[in-house]
Order: sequence, then C-alpha cells, then structure tokens
Amino acid sequence: MELKARYPKIFSKLDQEYDETRYLVIVDENYDDIDSDEFDIFNPEDFNYLVYIQDRIQNILGEEGMRSLIEQIRSLDEVEDFIEGEIDNWGIRSELSEEKLVDKILEIIESMVVV
Repeated sequence: MELKARYPKIFSKLDQEYDETRYLVIVDENYDDIDSDEFDIFNPEDFNYLVYIQDRIQNILGEEGMRSLIEQIRSLDEVEDFIEGEIDNWGIRSELSEEKLVDKILEIIESMVVV
C-alpha cells in the first residue's frame, strides 16, 4: 500500500511525497562497530535497534509532540527497553522486525497529527 494512503495526516503536512519510510523514520539494526573508537551509548546487547526521527517529522510534531511520541513509544508492550540519546535519536530493544517497528512508530505519529 502506498505510504500516502496509509498515513494521510502525515502526508497532508509534508511539502512533497515520499515513497520510502526512511524519509520519515529510520530504524536500523544496531550492531557492534569494532572499527570505531567511539563509545556507543546504544549498546547492541541492550538495544537491538537505532531509531532516528527525520527533521520533517520533528517539524510536524514540534518539541512537545516529540516528547509525547517518546512516552508513547516507551510504553508500547512490544518495546522491552528504551533509551533516549536525543529527542530524535533512540535505542530500542524489541522483538518486532524493523518494518513492524517503523509501522508502529508511524501509526502513533499519524494518530498525533492534527489536520
């Protein structure tokens, strides 16, 4: 199903159409980067996904909306653990697939958008 049809309220607030969820929300598998000297606060043993909320979604929700989104994500039964690195960047432990987690996040955002 086309994204615009699945998330009409989100797309009503965007200035262009997107055909991939990565333009809205990025969920990537977290892994241990042995080539990096940086300390990673999102330990792969604790958080199997990294989530980034794109600026275009942050602009729709605003800071208060982003805080509400964080609380709603944190309270999902499917989210076993959650850490907020920044307002738009999180670590999540979940048994959901990447696609299902993206869907859950976008469904919550869709329910928050006022048209």
